Amino acid sequence: MKKLKAYLNDYHPIVHSLIFGTVLISLTSSMSLPFLAIYLSSVKELSPSQIGLIIGLGSLAGTFCGLVGGVLSDFIGRNKLLIISLLGLCAAFLGFVSTSELGLLVCFSIVRGVSQAFFGTISKALMADLTPETKRFRMFSTRYFAGNLGFAAGPVIGALLGIGGNRIAFVLTSFIYLGYALSLIFLLRSSGVAEVKANREDSIRPALIWQVLRSDVPLLFFILGGILLTTVYGQMSVTLSQYLKDHIMDGVALFAVMMSLNGITVLIFQLPLSRWSERYSLLQRMITGCILFACGEIGFAVSQNWSGFIVSMFIFTLGEILVIPAEYAQVDEITPNELRGTYYGAQSLSEFGNFLGPWFGGVLLSLFNGTIMFLFMASVSLLSIYFFFAGRQKYHRRAQSIIMTEINSPDRPTRDVKNPPSGITSDEGLM
Repeated sequence: MKKLKAYLNDYHPIVHSLIFGTVLISLTSSMSLPFLAIYLSSVKELSPSQIGLIIGLGSLAGTFCGLVGGVLSDFIGRNKLLIISLLGLCAAFLGFVSTSELGLLVCFSIVRGVSQAFFGTISKALMADLTPETKRFRMFSTRYFAGNLGFAAGPVIGALLGIGGNRIAFVLTSFIYLGYALSLIFLLRSSGVAEVKANREDSIRPALIWQVLRSDVPLLFFILGGILLTTVYGQMSVTLSQYLKDHIMDGVALFAVMMSLNGITVLIFQLPLSRWSERYSLLQRMITGCILFACGEIGFAVSQNWSGFIVSMFIFTLGEILVIPAEYAQVDEITPNELRGTYYGAQSLSEFGNFLGPWFGGVLLSLFNGTIMFLFMASVSLLSIYFFFAGRQKYHRRAQSIIMTEINSPDRPTRDVKNPPSGITSDEGLM
């Protein structure tokens, strides 16, 4: 009981609400979204190419709109956009079951992708606004655990209730989003959380935002490293399933076991492993996670039976547990307070790897074989270490440069080393 009270006191009530919302949203959406292709095929009688267009455009829109949502939240405010994104998700899931027109289904898919990207970026930024810097890594770990908990329980609950993937699941998901949006409005007002906006008198200018982002070299290195890691993670489920189906006896059943193992490992090891890793630096956690990713991919390449693939998946998942919260915390560390949404949104560009991984992994699998594909992905994971290391080095040089400037100019006002104006430094220039 004391531990529960201590945990509740560690974070703002809105942070707890957003973590709970993460569970709720992932739980309900996992009853419907994974079955969207089947639903559109059987109920709406659409062709595979039309279904691919609908789902693909929504995912692509979400990949690049996280940055837009983050920028807007810095200048307009997080609270309003957070509610709007939830209402957008509500409309999208209700729209999937209300029409059979291809154009409208594409629009609803894009609305879902954009709204989900907005909610993910803005909720992380708001949670960071309300959480002390020393507790953010654990907060990100808890949020990651909450999402996995919902995705693990959702399909099971849907199957037990007999609603997994059917019309009721989509309607239920829509009303859950609506109810959560209304409750969040009440909580935001009752807790007195004010809108967080950038302290800027000028209007939103794309040129200004682009100048800020492209001038922050550490951020660019972290994004490139993130794209590489997401490429490795993104190809895992898509190309791995194809490889197992064609080359391993009962490969489809093995893939199901591996996906279950992935979820169970996250649920069991996420919190203890994250707390244990806090004794090490963020860079050390990232390097360890990348190495574990590479070891898992090498294991896939050399495995010939069930046991080899299962052990490799366990190792791969341990890397996932270390990497994802550390990646969020790493970008948070270099983020100017007044541009947190913008920087978190820029980090979401790493989701482009979810397109690159399945596509390029499929190319390698078609032209060569599974061994080449897995070994290539292992090398990509190791390559990402360079970008994270280089980003940390450039960040430390920037911090030291600012400190030396302040020492040599004692009459100038003291600045926050972490947050130089607009994240721009003269020594790094523009890329």
